[in-house]
Amino acid sequence: MLKVKRAIISVSDKTGIIDFAKGLRELGVEILSTGGTLATFEKNGIKASSISSFTGFPEILDGRVKTLHPKIFGGLLFLREEERHVRQAEEHGIVPVDMVVVNLYPFEQTIRKEGVTFEEAIEQIDIGGPSLLRAASKNFHSVAVLCDPADYEWVLKGLKGEGLSEADLTRLATKVFQRTSAYDRAIAAYFEGPGKKELFPERLDFSFKKGASLRYGENPHQKAAVYGATGSKEALSIRALHGKELSYNNLIDLESAWDGAQEFEEPAACVIKHNTPCGMASAGSPEEAVSRAIDCDPDSAFGGIIGLNRPCGVKTAETILAKLGFLEVIICPSFEPEALEKLSTRKNLRLVEAVQTRESPLSYRYSKLGLLVQETDPSLRAGWNAFREQAKCVTQKKPLAEDLEELFFAWRCAKVVKSNAIVLSKGRKTVGIGGGQVSRIDAVKIACEKAGEKTRESYLASDAFFPMPDSIEKASQAGIRAIVQPGGSVRDAEVIQAADRLGLIMIFTGARHFRH
Repeated sequence: MLKVKRAIISVSDKTGIIDFAKGLRELGVEILSTGGTLATFEKNGIKASSISSFTGFPEILDGRVKTLHPKIFGGLLFLREEERHVRQAEEHGIVPVDMVVVNLYPFEQTIRKEGVTFEEAIEQIDIGGPSLLRAASKNFHSVAVLCDPADYEWVLKGLKGEGLSEADLTRLATKVFQRTSAYDRAIAAYFEGPGKKELFPERLDFSFKKGASLRYGENPHQKAAVYGATGSKEALSIRALHGKELSYNNLIDLESAWDGAQEFEEPAACVIKHNTPCGMASAGSPEEAVSRAIDCDPDSAFGGIIGLNRPCGVKTAETILAKLGFLEVIICPSFEPEALEKLSTRKNLRLVEAVQTRESPLSYRYSKLGLLVQETDPSLRAGWNAFREQAKCVTQKKPLAEDLEELFFAWRCAKVVKSNAIVLSKGRKTVGIGGGQVSRIDAVKIACEKAGEKTRESYLASDAFFPMPDSIEKASQAGIRAIVQPGGSVRDAEVIQAADRLGLIMIFTGARHFRH
């Protein structure tokens, strides 16, 4: 059981350090410290000595060299049970250091700040801190090493008792190597940089920190947890404001709801059920958008998740409460206080604020075969001009301006529906969605069945080409006015002929939007 007589404390994050240091002093522990941490201790009446007085060597080079000295690293690394090491330590005036308490310069936080310069980032690369942590961890049998303020309380409790066990010391050292490896990965990624980084480098390194344990996974018999990527500026960060814990399925669905709403510049809402949209709409206001999105398929919307691309105000909250008796989650940029109060009357309704820092250039999916990486399919929200320029009418019947606008709406919706995806829309809201089908004609049939009489004069978007004319014939029977699809089938000519024969408008975009 380890007892501590001498400790080095040098921390950027001062959380909890005063109480911890006071506890060490009550146990008679000698504290050695550096610049800012030493000043904090002196201000709070905690006796501590400077590293410089201990080593006999001053801090130099604007603080770049503080702790890099043989008396420090010798005191950490010499093996207490090895006679030769003990003898050499005595010859060179090296005394044991039994504890290191260090958290690193805030490099990851610094690079996430807007406008930070390369030089500013470089100065936040810690040298002495990781070196101290790694040296102490290598000799973990004899040195306790702390890099996380969350460990102060239980470590102090152990020291006030019988001491720290081998298991305690191993636990602390393990956390250090996890932290220093993540720190180095963040620095390496920054040096690669957005403008310098290969799209698909030879090696990909990630670091994830556990955010929370989840009640269960997809099913109650599966345990689950969520981990956040450390140092990432390309992530969706959320803040839960109300309701019971988010589940594994909730987290998957709320990402889809958020992504669906983000496809639009104008106020828009996306209702998700089982990770696919059951209703999407855009309008002049968020309350109108969410009302129309729910109306697309109110039976499926029951128990779903709503994504909004605008703050949720009182009118939006009242609309949701009036239209849906049960709802799992609402995710949006923010909630107005009165809206939050009204929605909080639903005890189990989760209310989540979301911030997407920027769209990642790559998307990732882990499979049993390995990590699959691809370029992200970019958002179409600001792509009206591009759509108008790239869209090619391939039929004799030509679209009016309002036809193109509705087809663009339907096209954006189809992008976020699971393939095979068919979306029917009318008046900037979906009226029928057929997603996740193994046959495109089945997806068309389901979308038409969902829409019912609303298929008349509606617009159809398909995420990929039609392999044969049967879907076009079905669309005509349902009274659909116009179709947008990528084109590219070996039977495009037959499909176009069918559309001409049936008097439909058909637009080719040249771009597919599968979502598996």
